[in-house]
Amino acid sequence: MEFPKCGTPILIEEYWTKKAEKVLLGKIIVKVEYLSKETVDDWGWYKRPIMFTLNNGTTVIAQMDDEGNDGGVLVSTDPSDHQEDLVMPVL
Repeated sequence: MEFPKCGTPILIEEYWTKKAEKVLLGKIIVKVEYLSKETVDDWGWYKRPIMFTLNNGTTVIAQMDDEGNDGGVLVSTDPSDHQEDLVMPVL
C-alpha cells in the first residue's frame, strides 16, 4: 500500500494500521527489557524505556513521540480488571 500523499485521516490511519499489523500481528514477544544506560546516552535520551524483542528479531521500543526525542511509557490494560491499568514507566 502506497502512502496517501493527500490522504484523508481515514486513509492515513489505514496505511499505518497495515504497517503496524505487518510488524506485530502473529508475532511472539520473546524478550522484555529496559534499554541500557549506554544506549540511551548514545541516542541523547534521558529516559530508559521498555524494549521488547519479537520472535523474528524485530525490536519495539516505546518513544515519547514519533520523532524519537526520548523514551516513553507503555500502558497495559486487562479487560477482566477494569480498575487497574499497569503503566510501565521509563527509568
